[in-house]
Amino acid sequence: MFSRLLSRRRPSAPPAQLPAGRRLYAIGDVHGRLDLLDELLRRIDADDASRGGAQTGIILLGDLVDRGPDSAGVVERVRQMCASRQDVRCLCGNHEEIFLGAYDGDPDLVRLLLRAGGHETLLSYGMKAAAIDQATIPELVDMMARDIPAEQIAFLRSLDDYLLEGDYLFVHAGIRPGLPLEQQTSRDLRWIRQPFLEHGGHHGKYVVHGHTITDGVDERVNRIGIDTGAYRTGRLTALGIEGEHRWIIDTVDHHESGT
Repeated sequence: MFSRLLSRRRPSAPPAQLPAGRRLYAIGDVHGRLDLLDELLRRIDADDASRGGAQTGIILLGDLVDRGPDSAGVVERVRQMCASRQDVRCLCGNHEEIFLGAYDGDPDLVRLLLRAGGHETLLSYGMKAAAIDQATIPELVDMMARDIPAEQIAFLRSLDDYLLEGDYLFVHAGIRPGLPLEQQTSRDLRWIRQPFLEHGGHHGKYVVHGHTITDGVDERVNRIGIDTGAYRTGRLTALGIEGEHRWIIDTVDHHESGT
């Protein structure tokens, strides 16, 4: 198991931190890779145990579904974790938004679901490829209602758009610069790329996000992106935070550590 400290490019403001005794792990976009999620959770457990006592929490940044082979398994794993552990929370990503809208019968979102990796999602719920390909949109909606467990839909509907902890804001995609948090829209929180990614100013909180795939962890003075494209790279990434310290755990075995 490998844990890697991040090199910190500090802003002029004091470094972001969590309250004393609090430790958090934020997990990037899973996209149907239950195998990687289970491996990362094992590595998080080992890392947490190695660091001594703390009030530990896990935050998943959304996009549990689509593209990878086992969205149904990922949603069920996370649903059960959230139900059994108060210290596990999950955010709503844009792919959850699409999935729920398609389930509710929006024809445009059914089409978007199939273009955005939802074919694999429907297969993971036991639907047959030929049936998916031959179905009309109303028939697909009926198939989703038949085959997707109601408790999973209820769980996905309950997800938050953002979470605050200490000096950190956890969100799926990002925020619109200059706009107070209470005025942010769900669309921006789940979908935004520009102008958030290019903004160099302080957001009031240090933002931890997924949504935009980068080759490695994208650490900036005002944000850190941890979507490393798990469904296609095999690298699912978690950010560990305690006090002023941050470090990375992922599912790729490294041989050298950063400082």
